[in-house]
Amino acid sequence: MTAMKTTRGPEFARMMGLGVARGENIVTNDDVAGPINSSDEWIRQRTGISTRVRANADTSVLDLAERASREAIANAGIESSQIDTVIVSTITYPRITPGLSPRLADLIGATPAAAWDISAACAGYCYAIGQADALVRSGQSTYVLVVGAEKMSDFIDPEDRTISFLLGDAAGAVVIGPSDSPAIGPTIWGSDGSGAELITETASWLEVRDGAAFPTLRQEGPTVYKWASFQMGPVALRAVEAAGLTPDDIRAFIPHQANMRIIDQMIKQIGFPDSVVVGRDIADSGNTSAASIPLATERLYRDGLVKSGDYALQIGFGAGLVYAAQVVVLP
Repeated sequence: MTAMKTTRGPEFARMMGLGVARGENIVTNDDVAGPINSSDEWIRQRTGISTRVRANADTSVLDLAERASREAIANAGIESSQIDTVIVSTITYPRITPGLSPRLADLIGATPAAAWDISAACAGYCYAIGQADALVRSGQSTYVLVVGAEKMSDFIDPEDRTISFLLGDAAGAVVIGPSDSPAIGPTIWGSDGSGAELITETASWLEVRDGAAFPTLRQEGPTVYKWASFQMGPVALRAVEAAGLTPDDIRAFIPHQANMRIIDQMIKQIGFPDSVVVGRDIADSGNTSAASIPLATERLYRDGLVKSGDYALQIGFGAGLVYAAQVVVLP
């Protein structure tokens, strides 16, 4: 019998270039407080958010993804035609099929790249980084475009006090390619489907077909807060240990931008030294789900708090319940 062939790629992969696109409009707490009978002070104290970014009505989640992707590819120093795989994490693309990713690949000139969407909510960006790392190192792909893109404002109820006032619209993208040295640590990921109803939509599309109102997002805030605050810190620490590092080696902690209080509690759980800088883009951009980690990364660059080559620990967590974390070398 003839032996089957398989692929084998470089030993390591790395992040090569980052790009982001934020919604065009700054929405203040005063803008959202009225319908939920709240105030700027209450929102700041409970979430750490002062503003959130939201897109124009005629800006689609695909538009946001395209802007972020073009910037990431330019910063990676390659051509769009060299992208051979596109992975998009989104829960707000309004079509079940076809997916967002093939349309994005076509728009940026990456056809015939393999392209697929994943639905892992706020953990989706880190899930996709884990997939891209494996694809490059296996030889299945050379350059993978990873995108987290959300237009959350399409799925909010302005009167909902559980999650809608937190949410923003944005996209973040990164190119993953071959590396001469380790630059993406093992991905620590998992799920707990017993919490599937803690963050969900008010109706399925079949229920909408049968007369239910358009679905909007809801969450069981106190339960989600406890889960994220006290169970995600140990997951993040496992990612550091799996990379053969200690918290003292980490320059930046970049968690999903869900809630400032959750971020603060996770820092205590992990035991970071004061030298670690923390992504806190939520204060200005809000919770942008799968886009929040690349947005927070870009903000740290812009503020001069990180540089290329730094170790960053990133972790996403959200609806599912799902989570994923890894240490990366910043591009």
